[in-house]
Amino acid sequence: MRKIELLVPASSLEVLKIAVIFGADAVYIGGEAFGLRAKAKNFTMEEMAEGIAFAHEHGVKVYVTANILAHNYDLDGVRTYFEELNNMKPDRPDGLIIADPAIFMIAKEVCPEIERHISTQANNTNYGTFKFWYEQGAKRVVTARELSLKEIKEIRENIPEDMDIETFIHGAMCISYSGRCLLSNYFTGRDANKGACTHPCRWKYSVMEEKRPGEYFPVYENERGTYIFNSKDLCMIEHIPDLIDAGIDSYKIEGRMKTALYVATVARTYRKAIDDYLESPEKYQENMPWYLDQISNCTYRQFTTGFFYGKPSEETQIYDNNTYQKGYTYLGIVGQKNEEGLYRIEQRNKFSVGETIEVMKPNGENISATVLRMVDEEGKEMESCPHPMQVFYVDLGMELDEYDILRRQEEDTAISLE
Repeated sequence: MRKIELLVPASSLEVLKIAVIFGADAVYIGGEAFGLRAKAKNFTMEEMAEGIAFAHEHGVKVYVTANILAHNYDLDGVRTYFEELNNMKPDRPDGLIIADPAIFMIAKEVCPEIERHISTQANNTNYGTFKFWYEQGAKRVVTARELSLKEIKEIRENIPEDMDIETFIHGAMCISYSGRCLLSNYFTGRDANKGACTHPCRWKYSVMEEKRPGEYFPVYENERGTYIFNSKDLCMIEHIPDLIDAGIDSYKIEGRMKTALYVATVARTYRKAIDDYLESPEKYQENMPWYLDQISNCTYRQFTTGFFYGKPSEETQIYDNNTYQKGYTYLGIVGQKNEEGLYRIEQRNKFSVGETIEVMKPNGENISATVLRMVDEEGKEMESCPHPMQVFYVDLGMELDEYDILRRQEEDTAISLE
């Protein structure tokens, strides 16, 4: 059996640390340029250096995305960027995720000791393509989203043993072929292939007849409107054995725009599912209700298995309304304890003294706790924390660990994507 890597996204230094603590084997991040998530917070060079050092201290790898489709004016900047990454000693990135052949060749020249991985954006649909990139010096190729497990297994059987296959196994699906979307650029001038996608696949659409300009005719799919491009989210938590059988090396979670709570929840759940299966297939099946419950606790659309079992039907692939479901609200991450025995928190959503919340731990425990006391940075008593990003100290009547996550369970609610 090939060694399995759980690869988790991080939008910021804080989220990277959470991904590491909550079970990632590797984390992928973006710098301030040349990645496909321009609206994510992304990493400065200083933050990247700190994040890579933190990950390496915990035995976790870090890959940096540079997967835009480059224009002429990008190339000099790419070269400078890769030179900066190569000089991040002793903790350089472990790999670069690249889609464009020109960027690949610059990386090969400038930082040959950093692994080169080929992004799903490069339309990697057959073993001939994998072998081509291997001969150019790529260590890993990310499969196209459109491949079935049968096709991936055939690729595994026809490529070198020391070449890695990376595959998305959880998260948002793009309506466009291998994520190569032109809608955003056409409608708004913001190029999805340069990292500035406006997600027009999530918009509401109507029909207008040519000779009746300004008169719109809705084409209702349900009571909320028409979302004809809106895909369900991928989720393969119930199919770990099939992923292993296909010979996939790296199980990739989508979500470089997501919160620490989302990343912690998904990383922790897949970490336990993979470890349980490797320990005992029976244990994996016994714990399936727990995995499904946990994975549904973070904000999500309805789930699908995508293309893994063949071309999806209309019922399995297309999402039928424009809402997320939300089970928990993210309150904050536990920091260090002060001399008084209270724990530092940087607020993400408001909560109050007397409220019952939940402590989410990396080992799978979810512990209910009552907020006994809150004080600000000057030690002044507080009844609540009303201000976003507010720093304060809290007593939950129990010992906490740094990087535990605080959350509050909510009644199931539908949140509009608009």
